Amino acid sequence: MADHILEMRDITKTFPGVKALQNVNLTVGRGEVHAICGENGAGKSTLMKVLSGVYPHGTYTGDIVFEGKTVEFRDIRDSEKSGVVIIHQELALSPFLSIAENIFLGNEIQTRGMIDWQKTNLEAAKLLARVGLRDNPITRITDIGVGKQQLVEIAKALSKEVKLLILDEPTAALNDEDSAHLLDLLRHLKQQGITSIIISHKLNEIKAIADEVTIIRDGKTIETLDLMHDDISEERIIKGMVGRDLQSRYPDRTSHIGEEVLRIEDWTVHHPLEHARVVVDNASLTVRAGEVVGIAGLMGAGRTELAMSVFGRSYGSNISGRVYKYGKEIKTRTVSEAIGHGIAYATEDRKRYGLNLIEDIKRNISTASLGKLAKRGFVDGRQETIVANGYRKSMNIKAPSVSSLTGKLSGGNQQKVVLSKWMFADPDVLILDEPTRGIDVGAKYEIYTIINQLVADGKAVIVISSELPELLGICDRIYALAEGRITGQVPIADATPEVLMSYMTKEKE
Repeated sequence: MADHILEMRDITKTFPGVKALQNVNLTVGRGEVHAICGENGAGKSTLMKVLSGVYPHGTYTGDIVFEGKTVEFRDIRDSEKSGVVIIHQELALSPFLSIAENIFLGNEIQTRGMIDWQKTNLEAAKLLARVGLRDNPITRITDIGVGKQQLVEIAKALSKEVKLLILDEPTAALNDEDSAHLLDLLRHLKQQGITSIIISHKLNEIKAIADEVTIIRDGKTIETLDLMHDDISEERIIKGMVGRDLQSRYPDRTSHIGEEVLRIEDWTVHHPLEHARVVVDNASLTVRAGEVVGIAGLMGAGRTELAMSVFGRSYGSNISGRVYKYGKEIKTRTVSEAIGHGIAYATEDRKRYGLNLIEDIKRNISTASLGKLAKRGFVDGRQETIVANGYRKSMNIKAPSVSSLTGKLSGGNQQKVVLSKWMFADPDVLILDEPTRGIDVGAKYEIYTIINQLVADGKAVIVISSELPELLGICDRIYALAEGRITGQVPIADATPEVLMSYMTKEKE
């Protein structure tokens, strides 16, 4: 008989008006890395919240069997006592506490009723060594990068004598180097007998790390595939996720490129706090009507800083350079001024800057263009609802109504709300910063289709992406950025990953 550490049997979880999980079954072998795949909103994170006690026993139906015993976790502390630890996509670390303080937060090492800081820092150092992190335990979380923060979360899990580690989209915000390090760590933990469940949209990572993958679609278990013994392709996994074959991951588009819409010349931006530090160095670029222009660059190259500084100087200090629209110089000194000139920017961090998560879909869509809905100084609520419903249907936003809270939507549907907001603003230039980060292949295809429709309508679109295949699949031209400088411009006919990477890693002469 196979040694299973976990069985979830006929798990059903219902929210008001929505059946998020319906008779889901999951079996995980001891000491394996088990992946869970599915489109945004399929129920993956909900299933893991049921397992970890975030949704306590009694709020769902079905059984959880852990290490051969039926368990009834009342809360997350209950599951952690049994050795089940979850690391959410949004890391739960306190930024102004030290690494050591975060690791033992709520589980403090005490001597005679007082926190023993010497022992705390010593034990934290041992745990950091296990995850390959050499930083001093007294370093504040705010002073380390996202990749290292992810490792601190795992060190925190190890402090709780974890037996089953759940990671929800652990590499979504990481660069390639940090992602590779994290996957190596999971292999190392596997050798130590620790079982892992990983939720990820990055199918190449799943193929590289997982023993098995369970596919969930529309709240139901579709199948579990054995990646170790069967030759399972990414296309086979995609078919299970979306319920159909995707003949191509990028929809076909015939380019009809028109006149130059936006030109940026000699754009230089300094760091907002370290004013002597140049973040964007004398950058120049153009984008034309009906054209998708990509910006490629490694983490820290200055891609987001360039976009945000152009969009109403949302980032930076001592900004210099010129912006031209249809050949005429314009000023974009504030966000309102940039929007007034027909420039829109969809941020890479939709949860923090792109959306009001405690507000409904309707208000999020209208927020950048309230003037279009105002009558005598008041917003026409009926018209606002009509507009939002139009985008809910045309953008295929999966929600019961436009009164649904945006924070309750899946990542892909949140991104569609962000795009709806800017499409309603009707800009001439739309800058999309990591538009498909953290969303599944099916939702990505829908986003690409929306981009195609925008350029077909004559819009000029700039796409910033960390995924080179994505840029190669949707762009007409690609600029490469390295250390704040534009190091090359490549038409799509000449663009390859190797050519782009050579420009992205080009050092300053």
